[in-house]
Amino acid sequence: MSKRLLSLFLLVPFLVSAEIKVSSIFGSRMVLQREQANPVWGWAAPGEKVAVTFAGQKHTATAGKDGAWRVKLQPLNANAKGQTLTISGSNKLELTDVLVGEVWVCSGQSNMAWSVDRAYDPDLESLTAKFPNIRLISVPQVGTQDPQKDFKGEWVAATPETVKQFSAVGYFFGRTLHQALDVPVGLIDNAWGGSAAEAWIRRDLLAKLPAAAPYMAQWKQTEATYDSAKAAATYESRLKKWQTAATAARKAGKPVPRRPRAPRNPLTGQHRPGNLYNGVLKPIIGYGIRGAIWYQGESNSGRAKAYRDVFPLMIQNWRDEWGQGDFPFYWVQLADFRDEQPEPLDDNWAELREAQTMTMDRLKNTGEAVIIDVGEGRDIHPRDKQTVAKR
Repeated sequence: MSKRLLSLFLLVPFLVSAEIKVSSIFGSRMVLQREQANPVWGWAAPGEKVAVTFAGQKHTATAGKDGAWRVKLQPLNANAKGQTLTISGSNKLELTDVLVGEVWVCSGQSNMAWSVDRAYDPDLESLTAKFPNIRLISVPQVGTQDPQKDFKGEWVAATPETVKQFSAVGYFFGRTLHQALDVPVGLIDNAWGGSAAEAWIRRDLLAKLPAAAPYMAQWKQTEATYDSAKAAATYESRLKKWQTAATAARKAGKPVPRRPRAPRNPLTGQHRPGNLYNGVLKPIIGYGIRGAIWYQGESNSGRAKAYRDVFPLMIQNWRDEWGQGDFPFYWVQLADFRDEQPEPLDDNWAELREAQTMTMDRLKNTGEAVIIDVGEGRDIHPRDKQTVAKR
């Protein structure tokens, strides 16, 4: 390769990285929050001037030394007519079919992640999901101690196909809002099944909370001792033994033993303190929203008393980071679960519900949907998500 070609080859990544980019939370078909300022941010070459135009507004910014830039759109009225948001500088980006209305974050664990196609009447709910002014976006599951700047995802309109895998509680909640307010609705789903509340909080804040000390100590021990190579080797050994046993069982016409599960790395999972704050929350923090809905607590039932302090800390952490003041934060109280008992007894689920309710006294603009009558006793995932969303 000639020196000239080599120079051009080495220059290509720089030219690509120098292009103006926008965070994936901003895209065609998105919904901007009405009646409040909406930040827009992205990256460009350090020192580059960036112009953002939308709905008659034009705002400019200069990329900092780290390449980051940010502008704020002034408050807008609700608008169901798609408009184009343009970002220009060394290159030009056009985000089309942008609406203005109500935007909500839908977060928590599996009961929030539970999709429309697994709720009551999945076929009917999917077939009737023809709402071009309800827009959906999902954040991929990334658990990490490193704050993420962006994610891979795009906004889509609510259609029979797109709602199937979307949060049922989120979609039904958004549909109710859309029909009641007659404005566009944007829903951001970043729920992660089995997640602990501690994973959704900035780790340095959690470290200062006495109630979280035992959990933090447990995780420090795990972080110091977990050996992924050893876990993989143990799994391979168990898998080989299973394969031998399975072959013998088939030949003998006997039931095949259960295949061993591949190990999950706890360091990248949904329980490690701060992992989900960094991986699935940080990339969307700052996007203009009306509020957040939350369905979680099952994974914290073993630490129910600590939840009295952990949960309010999480909400306050989100509000402080978002910079929108005390935006509305509503959650679902844990449903009825487990076998009936002839006499009252102490139970960590009841204590967790109490901790959830107590949070309303500690933080304003909060609310709780009580669904003790909607649970299914022996199923931790009640399928009636429609009632949950309406409440």
